Amino acid sequence: MSAATLMVQGCTSDAGKSAVTTGLCRAFARRGLDVAPFKPQNMALNSAVTVDGGEIGRSQAAQARACGLEPHSDMNPVLLKPSADRRAQVILAGRAHGHMDALDYHEYKRTARRTVLAAHARLADRYRWIIAEGAGSPAEINLREGDIANMGFAEAVDCPVVLVADIDRGGVFATLVGTLALLSASERARIAGVVINRFRGDRALLDPGLAWFSEYTGVPVLGVLPYLHGLHLEAEDALPDRPAEGTGLRVVVPALPRISNHTDLDPLRLHPQVSVQLVGPEETPPPADLVILPGSKSVRADLDWLRDQGWPDYLAPHLRYGGRVLGICGGYQMLGTRIADPEGVEGPAGSGAGLGWLDVTTALTAGKRLARVRGTLHGGAAVEGYEIHMGETAGGDRKRPFAHLPDGIADGAVSADGQVAGTYLHGVFEHPEARAALLRWAGVAAPVTTDYTAQREAGIDRLADAVEAELDLDALLVAVSGHRE
Repeated sequence: MSAATLMVQGCTSDAGKSAVTTGLCRAFARRGLDVAPFKPQNMALNSAVTVDGGEIGRSQAAQARACGLEPHSDMNPVLLKPSADRRAQVILAGRAHGHMDALDYHEYKRTARRTVLAAHARLADRYRWIIAEGAGSPAEINLREGDIANMGFAEAVDCPVVLVADIDRGGVFATLVGTLALLSASERARIAGVVINRFRGDRALLDPGLAWFSEYTGVPVLGVLPYLHGLHLEAEDALPDRPAEGTGLRVVVPALPRISNHTDLDPLRLHPQVSVQLVGPEETPPPADLVILPGSKSVRADLDWLRDQGWPDYLAPHLRYGGRVLGICGGYQMLGTRIADPEGVEGPAGSGAGLGWLDVTTALTAGKRLARVRGTLHGGAAVEGYEIHMGETAGGDRKRPFAHLPDGIADGAVSADGQVAGTYLHGVFEHPEARAALLRWAGVAAPVTTDYTAQREAGIDRLADAVEAELDLDALLVAVSGHRE
């Protein structure tokens, strides 16, 4: 028998769809249910490499972990990675399909729909329950034609929907009522209930509004989830909106316009001896011990942005006085002497000078390397990570690799003076040995050992605890089963 599917949609972007989906996945898995996550279409620059060698959104990889599963490309069959305001790389079934502008993709959705439904069908054959996550809002009427991300998918597979609204933003009842009003009769009929997210305050003051909403709309309120202060959950895309955390080693990171996989910073943000500060446009970078140039979906354009923002003038004295610089993926390519894009892989074809702090050059190519890897850093510490990049990098500093991988493969490069390093490995700070070695390189004499995996799991468990405490899961399971029958 194929799986029963429940879809979590949001009244707005960042209403908490990913968090609610992750919490439900862990709560169902705790009950011993055979459950898997699914997101038909995701737009995000944080991604992960799957067990089958594909690429999916980072949030779906986290939801797979919540289910006790390895992430698989079927869990997010369409991933859009923006490279400009109206252009994105399209990842289908885990593989790069090419770049499209917004209008071209809108027409292409009919084809993408087949990929979505085929992936869902394969998951439905393997698992008993599927928790699917929507994207944006189902009330975006300009995107309803050919929709595969929200109600278009729910109607195609005939599943019930839970609608999530963020009360912390204000106007939660207007948002809910307005969203319901913009749904068609058949779409509204499949709303199993709503979840109020990020509530803080006295519940007694909210209860009259909940009663009014249920009476006015006929839609039940399934529960109210609290605002979980300090919750760590890998971000789908948005940058952290809080200031630098921790004390000790000062890590400064430019918030590139097309920053990708900034979850690389999470183990440092949670480390008690490290303070991480993201620096946005027109902001002055503070003094640092370590500067990290992160990944980028549009390397040459983001390099131009760095120059416009004055980062070369900041980095020169930083290095002169003994600071360290680490480039990850696109940041590694920026540190070289030249970046060439003869085929226009990430934008207009051409080439340009890099920052010049590593003796390497990069040629961008259409083929994308996707791999999970294990190896050792140059000093011998164990490291694990994953590669998601286009391009080949060569040059004199490659004779001092950042890491040694299986089969004699060398990753990255280190400058002759040891102050500048670059790597293609995302997740390089997640392994405790690698993290400690890199912190010592950056200036921490005696790094404290922390367990990032346990910290990440604790965040998922906090979500599941809240879901179990505030939502009637038994009633929800009955509603999903009943809808399928």
